[in-house]
Amino acid sequence: MKWFVLVSAVALAAQVPARADDAKDRPDTSSGVLTLPSEGGKSEAVPGVVVTLPGPAAPIAAPETGSPKVAESAVPRIPPAGDAPPPVLRRAAPVYPPEFERDSALFCQTKIGEWTEADARALLGEASRQRLALGEDQSETGLIFAFADPTGRYQELELDFASQTGALRGVFAYPWKMTWQECRRLWGARVTARKANQGRTFYSYLDRRLDVLVDRTGKVVSLGLY
Repeated sequence: MKWFVLVSAVALAAQVPARADDAKDRPDTSSGVLTLPSEGGKSEAVPGVVVTLPGPAAPIAAPETGSPKVAESAVPRIPPAGDAPPPVLRRAAPVYPPEFERDSALFCQTKIGEWTEADARALLGEASRQRLALGEDQSETGLIFAFADPTGRYQELELDFASQTGALRGVFAYPWKMTWQECRRLWGARVTARKANQGRTFYSYLDRRLDVLVDRTGKVVSLGLY
């Protein structure tokens, strides 16, 4: 290893000749002599010389590896998943006319001669089934569509549409629990009666457009409005 000695030019010029010519008379300066290694492996003593040696080389930092760091503010924070279920989107409940809410069958009766099948579906939704409407001679006279009652007042509503015009001509309502005695209290007893099959009785009111089919126990099977 080569050592570089920084020596004052003036001191070196003054002392090197003195060392060659005046070596005998030079006082002992062993305590102030510094021996340094030379390039040839020999030692060279330089008396009375102030030497400044370089310190250890500063360590060279290794180049950083990997991806550069990204400021935390640049990365959006994702909230941890919670245990709560995702929100459920619910449709708003349909709004019905007040008259329909009070009595869906009587409301549909007011639409006789006006409604078509499309009008009924717009208010009641899709029909659950359909059947043929037959005349006294068993000929087809129309189509009867069954709908669930959105108000829940009746088990079911059936609407009869005429074949020729397509207009509503009759309504059948099926109560959950109603008796003939209740009908008499509501609408009176001005009726005509005739026997029907399975021990039933068919009552037709004289002062309103209403027929009532009652079973043998007095329970109302259906109301017919026209």
